[in-house]
Amino acid sequence: MDNNRPIGIFDSGIGGTSIWAEIHQLLPHEQTIYLADSKNAPYGQKSKAEIIALSIKNTEFLLGLDCKLIVVACNTATTNAIQELRAKYNLPFIGIEPAIKPAATHSKTQTIGILATQGTLNSELFNKNVEKFQDTKIIEQVGHGLVQLIENGKINSLEMIQLLESYLAPMIEANIDYLVLGCSHYPYLIPQIKKILPPHIQIIDSGEAVARQTQNVLKEKVGFSSIENRKPIFYTNSNPKVLSDILRNQYEIIEKDF
Repeated sequence: MDNNRPIGIFDSGIGGTSIWAEIHQLLPHEQTIYLADSKNAPYGQKSKAEIIALSIKNTEFLLGLDCKLIVVACNTATTNAIQELRAKYNLPFIGIEPAIKPAATHSKTQTIGILATQGTLNSELFNKNVEKFQDTKIIEQVGHGLVQLIENGKINSLEMIQLLESYLAPMIEANIDYLVLGCSHYPYLIPQIKKILPPHIQIIDSGEAVARQTQNVLKEKVGFSSIENRKPIFYTNSNPKVLSDILRNQYEIIEKDF
């Protein structure tokens, strides 16, 4: 049956597994195929044209595996390429954007922080969203170097802690009460971030919202799988050990050049 085709998920590396985990938890009967384009990580410092080209390459790979829906589990790829993907291909795409709305809506200090890549913060889509919340002061910070450290398995390194401290200090001084994580890699840094932030500052990422949206699109447009207990499949084009470590060696990793 058509409904039993897999859900495809791609990211510029291993970070989108934070999105995959939320989808897998909410929709355990759905077959998922995850694509880590680690060879080209990070996307955040590439041009819009490069990001679109890489997103098309990833989409073509997942379409070759007969995916019924594609989740762009990368803020940079969503904000720079999802409109082009939706125009080019006849299947649903679900994107991920920084969760500005819940942070701005609930902020009592009317000051929030956003930690994201250069590509996301510079994108037209991101800036259109920011314009909707002119009553809120938004402290933007590019997370230079964070994705590279995560991709190299250095989540708990001293260098990581020092970078996070330098990025978060101005936000703390500005009296933020919400921190928005604007990159799917960054949820893996939440334990380190919590050690730096005062306890009253809440951290928001987009994983749960993306999973709910995936569920909604399946219900309204695509249909749910009727086959249970199919194992997720993971592909990477670089450094399979880091992907395996982040998944706690629970799943088979296929290394393939794409």
